[in-house]
Amino acid sequence: MKEVRYFYTPEAAHLTPSQPMVELPDEEAQHAVRVLRLTEGDEVVLMDGVGQFYRAELAVVTKKSCVCRVLETLPQQKEWAAHLHLAMAPTKNMDRTEWLAEKATEIGFDELTFLRCQFSERTVIKTERVEKILVSAMKQSRKAWKPKLNEMTDFRQFLQQPFEGGKFICHCYEQDDLTPKVLLKDVLKRGEDALVLVGPEGDFSIEEVRMAEKAGFVGVSLGKSRLRTETAALVAVHLMHLANE
Repeated sequence: MKEVRYFYTPEAAHLTPSQPMVELPDEEAQHAVRVLRLTEGDEVVLMDGVGQFYRAELAVVTKKSCVCRVLETLPQQKEWAAHLHLAMAPTKNMDRTEWLAEKATEIGFDELTFLRCQFSERTVIKTERVEKILVSAMKQSRKAWKPKLNEMTDFRQFLQQPFEGGKFICHCYEQDDLTPKVLLKDVLKRGEDALVLVGPEGDFSIEEVRMAEKAGFVGVSLGKSRLRTETAALVAVHLMHLANE
């Protein structure tokens, strides 16, 4: 018996009872045909990335395409209770940022934004590869929701964007003019949307932390250890997820 395979097919979200047929995206079709060697009649599971799985069978298979017939819609229950948003300065070594994107998706969160900060060592990022990593991790971990990926945004501009919920900035400063930091795990509330900012390897600048506080962000610590950027980001996602399980 063949293992049932999962394929990311965002167009499945637009299916109607009168139109149960959907074509796999090109890369997914190539993987199904050339790597997995699936044939007509094989059952698969489609994932639309916005909360639903679909039991389907391959109806038409060619060398370059796969058309699926949806047999059953399988609504999924979200594993966490709020919108979880991580905004971070990407690391100079992109492998570390890609690792973070993969592992955070496996844990479960909703949105990822890259920040361009004063001390950023990487000020440009190609999101196409990160997007593929998010999709791959979503399929591997059987998540029904794909995190939204945003383009790199200037830190000052990002602070001006509206956000409803808890807003937190991780930093290492202890200046007298800053509000004393609290532990992130102690201030996250179940069911409340959360946005956590993680800075570059040199931390946010003190000016950026002050700007964030003026914009309503709460300064937080992740614990006593001094963490690498990608480790801090993953800990933040894990804490948000645990608070909302």
